[in-house]
Amino acid sequence: MADELIPPEAKAMVGMILQTRSGTVYQKEFQRFAAAVNDLNPIYFDEEAARAQGYRTTPAPPLFLTQALQGVTRLDELVKDGIPGGGGGTQVPLNVHRKMAGGEEYDFLEPVYPGDTITAESKLASVEEKTGRSGAFVLVTRETTYTNQDGVIVARSRMSMIAR
Repeated sequence: MADELIPPEAKAMVGMILQTRSGTVYQKEFQRFAAAVNDLNPIYFDEEAARAQGYRTTPAPPLFLTQALQGVTRLDELVKDGIPGGGGGTQVPLNVHRKMAGGEEYDFLEPVYPGDTITAESKLASVEEKTGRSGAFVLVTRETTYTNQDGVIVARSRMSMIAR
C-alpha cells in the first residue's frame, strides 16, 4: 500500500546488521577531546591519578568511544548542523521526507584504553509506525555493540530516529 510509511522490505530488515566499523583509541586524541568538552578529570591526563582510581593506565572519556570510530570528513561534506553527512552503513528504506534524531542512551561496561581497537556493530532493533499529535511517524531504533580487540564488550548503545 502506497500510504504505508514502512515498506515490507524495511520490516524485513529488523535484526539485520546495518554497519560495522573499527577504530583505534589514541591517548592524545582522547585528551584533546576531554579538554574540548571541559572534562578535566585527572584520570584522563595523569597515569598516577588513573591508577589510584583502579585503572591500569589513563582511560578514555566514555563518549570518546564514538569519536574514535569517526573517519575524517571534509568541511564541504558536513551537513548544516556540522555532522558528517551520509551516516554510513545500510539505510532503512522508508516512505518519509524528513528524519531527525530521536534520542540515544549508552551503557558503558568497561574502560577503553590507549591502543585499544574498538569495533562497533550496529543492527536494526526495531522499526515501528506510531501516531503523535501531528500525525503518523516512524520510530527506528538501532542498537550498537562496541567490542575491544580482546572480544570484551566495552559499551552498548540504543539510538532512535524519528521519520515522517
